[in-house]
Amino acid sequence: MLAAFTLIIAAVWALSAGRQTVIEPLWLGVLIACAATYMIVTGIVYNVLLREVQLPQGTTVVWANEVLHVIAPLLMLAMVFLAPQRRRLGWGTLGIILIFPVVWAIYTMTRANLIVAPATGEPYWYPYPFLDPNLVAGGYLGVAGYIVGIAAAIIAVGAGVVWMSRKRGTEAS
Repeated sequence: MLAAFTLIIAAVWALSAGRQTVIEPLWLGVLIACAATYMIVTGIVYNVLLREVQLPQGTTVVWANEVLHVIAPLLMLAMVFLAPQRRRLGWGTLGIILIFPVVWAIYTMTRANLIVAPATGEPYWYPYPFLDPNLVAGGYLGVAGYIVGIAAAIIAVGAGVVWMSRKRGTEAS
């Protein structure tokens, strides 16, 4: 949803800016960097860890998974490489990019043990099998390994997005 929201906002901004040589505002550049990073990492995580996970029939639609986990990340990657009027972002943007994933991981791991799984009735519910200490070898330590690995991917992808903005972008005047 963040990627769709970001693309709509970017399109409205681009249409309103017209053919002027205006670069995107800082807030939009940061929003695009965040959405692009999250979607690219979503594509990586889905295709590396979740593609082969079988879900009960009726809970997912094959084409929807492909759109959300393959096509959308590729569109956001294309936006990073091809979108015109990009702003050169500072490296501090990487800290902003990390806020949501850190808060989400803390919230998810805390909440998981406080709710009942709707499909199974288990006294806990983790949104992904690699976050469930009951399924991952090593329990919480194994889950911590996945979280650290995904955090490293977010940092690497976020750094790549910021680097690309610095390589292609225009300095604000």
